Amino acid sequence: MAVNKTQTDTSVSDYIRIVLEKGLTAVLVTVIESRDLKTGAKLLAKQSGETIGDLGDPSLNDAAVREGLRFLLRRDDARSARVSEFATDLASLSDSIVLFERIEREPRLVVAGAGHVGASLTRLAALVGYRVTLIDDRAEFVAPELFASPAERDISLVAAESWFEALRNAVGNGRAVSVAIVTRGHKQDEDCLRAALSAKPDYIGMIGSKRRTNIVLDKLREEGFDQEQLKKVRAPIGLDIGAVSPEEVALAILAEIVCERRGGSSAPLSAWRRS
Repeated sequence: MAVNKTQTDTSVSDYIRIVLEKGLTAVLVTVIESRDLKTGAKLLAKQSGETIGDLGDPSLNDAAVREGLRFLLRRDDARSARVSEFATDLASLSDSIVLFERIEREPRLVVAGAGHVGASLTRLAALVGYRVTLIDDRAEFVAPELFASPAERDISLVAAESWFEALRNAVGNGRAVSVAIVTRGHKQDEDCLRAALSAKPDYIGMIGSKRRTNIVLDKLREEGFDQEQLKKVRAPIGLDIGAVSPEEVALAILAEIVCERRGGSSAPLSAWRRS
């Protein structure tokens, strides 16, 4: 019996590695407190519904998968719950507590443009925990010595010969990827937006005035890009926090990216006091 449990644990670990390597999303359910189940028992469920592992009770497995898929829709990283909260029919296990954990790669951010705003956004996002790629066609703006602190050592720096190719390669399959286009001109914006739209990342934002961003969006609309795709582009990028300095603008941009990823409302947390 101990061998089977070890094999199950190994299988769960193997599947977690596969999920991360493929850029997929899954939920890991772990028994953390129970009189009737083995503490530490695990069940992994992909978004497709495919599972591996065993919590020790078939009915609990089914209920945990259903609750786990609902958990993924809420975008939380982790949440513990008593079985009675999501499976009222399992009276004998009602006091058992399980932990739901989101399994996916760390969020990625591709920043196109290494000027003052782009560099500030890159540093801030890396500090928050994003895996960041910074792209510019000026090699001196993405020189490693400019991003040499311990918090910046994992930033990928790309000196682009082609904005389109560099950004398209950086975005990959688009899963869990946000793109911030903060270049210095219309031509660069257009090339980057074409690449981003073709890759379909989770978030695309573009810096600039309403006039500048509308010029770029209208140009791509004339080229035949899908209207619904273009509507999803956050342009001008960021939340309105009254930002002035490059660092404040970077904060406004990252706040919107996090809000989109987490499903936030961007409303003040104190708003409930005024309602």
